[in-house]
Parts: sequence; C-alpha cells; structure tokens
Amino acid sequence: MTEHPPRSVLLASPRSFCAGVERAIEIVERLLDQRGGPVYVRKQIVHNVHVVRSLEARGAVFVEELSEVPFGATAVFSAHGVSPAVRAEARLRDLDVLDATCPLVTKVHSEARRFAERGDTIVLIGHAGHEEVEGTLGEAPDQMVLVETVEDVLALEITGPVSYLTQTTLAVDETAEVIEALERKFPHVRGPGSDDICYATTNRQIAIREVAEQSDLVLVVGSKNSSNSVRMVELAARGGTPAHLIDDASEIDPAWLAGVTSVGLSAGASAPPELVDEVVEALKAMGSVSVSTHTTATETISFTLPLAVRRAG
Repeated sequence: MTEHPPRSVLLASPRSFCAGVERAIEIVERLLDQRGGPVYVRKQIVHNVHVVRSLEARGAVFVEELSEVPFGATAVFSAHGVSPAVRAEARLRDLDVLDATCPLVTKVHSEARRFAERGDTIVLIGHAGHEEVEGTLGEAPDQMVLVETVEDVLALEITGPVSYLTQTTLAVDETAEVIEALERKFPHVRGPGSDDICYATTNRQIAIREVAEQSDLVLVVGSKNSSNSVRMVELAARGGTPAHLIDDASEIDPAWLAGVTSVGLSAGASAPPELVDEVVEALKAMGSVSVSTHTTATETISFTLPLAVRRAG
C-alpha cells in the first residue's frame, strides 16, 4: 500500500465566533438559565443552524415575527437588529424584551438616524432581504435607498445632500468599489466616521485571503444564510482557489480532496469553533494531516451584556 505524503491543513486566525455573536448567544443562554423556557427569539439569534438547534434544545423558541409571541412573554431581538416598527410592536404586546443586537449594528442604526435628521438621502450598501439591512432601512424608510452593486449606484437619481452606510458583513474589497462609485457620482457624499464593516468581518476576510494563497482548497465552516461566511468563500474563489461553504464536517465531499495537498480552513463569525475542530478530525480520518495556524490579527474586543442578564457579584 502506497503511503501518501501528509496533507497540510492551514487554519486561518481569527475564525469562528466574534464578540457580537458571543454576546447574543450568551444573552439567550443566561435567560434560559435564569427563567427557563420558553424564551422567544425573533429570527435566528445568529445565522448558524447548529447554534439555533442547540438553543432550541434548551428551550428557546425561534419565531419569524413578534405576532407569534404570547402577550407579556420574554422575547429577544437577534444580533442583526430590528427596525423601530418592531420595537413599537414589542411595546404594544407588552413583551419583556432583551436586545441582543450587535453593538456594531447599533452603531449603523444610530448613524442612520443622525444622517436622516440632517436631511440627507442615505444610500445603504447591503444585500436586499438580509435582516440587518431590513432593520437599518426601517430607521428612515422614506430617506434611504438600498444599493448592492456599482451598477445600482450609476442608476441613482438623487438631489440634495447624500450620505452612505454599509451592512456590517460585506466583502471589504467589493464594498470599496461601490463607495468609490458613489464618491465619483456624488462628490460631496458623506460617510460614517469609521467603517461600518465590522472588525471581525474584516479580520476574517484578510486571514482567509492569505490562507487561500497558500492552499489548493479552502473550506469555510458556516451556514448558507451567514453573509460573512458566504463572503469569505467568494473572496477565496475570486483569488483562484476552489472554495466551499460547509455547515459541518458531514458536508465535506471527498472528491474535493483529489490531488489536494494543502487545505485552508476557517469559519464565519457565527460558526461555533468546535465545528472547525470536527472538520480537522474528519480530514485526519481521510489521510495523514499536519495542522498549522496562520494568524493575521488578535481579537481582544468584548461587549457588555444587558444589565438584566448580568450575574450578580
């Protein structure tokens, strides 16, 4: 039997959970510990099927709209944020609300209100239908327009002052192209004081780009509705490396590994780190594997929990 040389697995770092995701999940976990189930969560708390299943097993009930939540019940807003209309509905239903919106999404909402108050037309760069985008648009629906591409920018017809905001989980390079197009078309356009694309999205994209350059194949652990995970796969593929998004190790197709001597591996910001460990073990089961880590940044950011779920003492 011929022995094959070890296949190298290059782990991108940072990867997996970001501070906003950790905070959102911990809010639900602490509520379940303190109050027991059911705890109602509007939409998926974060975009990961494994996280949702785990919390469901503990008593979380995920709903699409607040109309599915009993009057007076405990409800959690997901990490992606909600519009003012949703908050108003929660008050009408007398819900005990815990807000798990990522603070970096909250920042975008605050900017939207500020830009709207000064009378701007706000161009929001993002993906139509994404929960974060829907929540942000709801801050000033009569003054905001959504664009996804440079072509969308070229088709805009706006008079008066213009500003822009972005979804927090976009591809950095593609978003820069859209912003450049905005600045060419509207030379006086104003943006946020600091980038809206979050630190975790940026860090994971930088890491996966560098890992992809050293790999024959890239695997990104994350769910199909995770915007930042999808962007990572697209980024690796644009650089010429075959790339696949997988929810877990069970989705690895052995055919992908034919002739592959180096695998780049990462995970989106909403994917649990243990899923990456399981992928490594699955790759080891398919042949000899050496594992190393490529680190491009160290993340030290953490976000404070709402007072209602902080531990005493």
